[in-house]
Amino acid sequence: MTEPERPGEPQPAPSPPAADVVQRTSMAAERTWLAWWRTALAATVGALGVGRLAPELLHVASWPYVILGAGYAGLAVGLLVMGARRQRELERAIDGSSPVPLSFHVVMLFTVGGVVLALTTIVLVIAQT
Repeated sequence: MTEPERPGEPQPAPSPPAADVVQRTSMAAERTWLAWWRTALAATVGALGVGRLAPELLHVASWPYVILGAGYAGLAVGLLVMGARRQRELERAIDGSSPVPLSFHVVMLFTVGGVVLALTTIVLVIAQT
């Protein structure tokens, strides 16, 4: 038996229709995919800056910077591929109503890769001063 409504008491908000929830979740997955793309574009800019511009501006041997720039470009490619894969997983999860957490292995792979690239960049910058 439900209690009668009492005037003046706040009533719980009605839950949104299922279609609205699916649409909002799908849009959130799309925003996540776009975030993967933005990060990949930033890594691409980093690749260009480190691999092409830094040696010219610093007047140093280009090979270490080209290798490092290639590492940033590889990171960008990995982000684009993983972003597309993640988007597909999230869309399938929405259809199947099952959660799909991001794999810890993927998180560690990108974290270790980013740390290696950042530390290598630091070493190159310090070595050139």
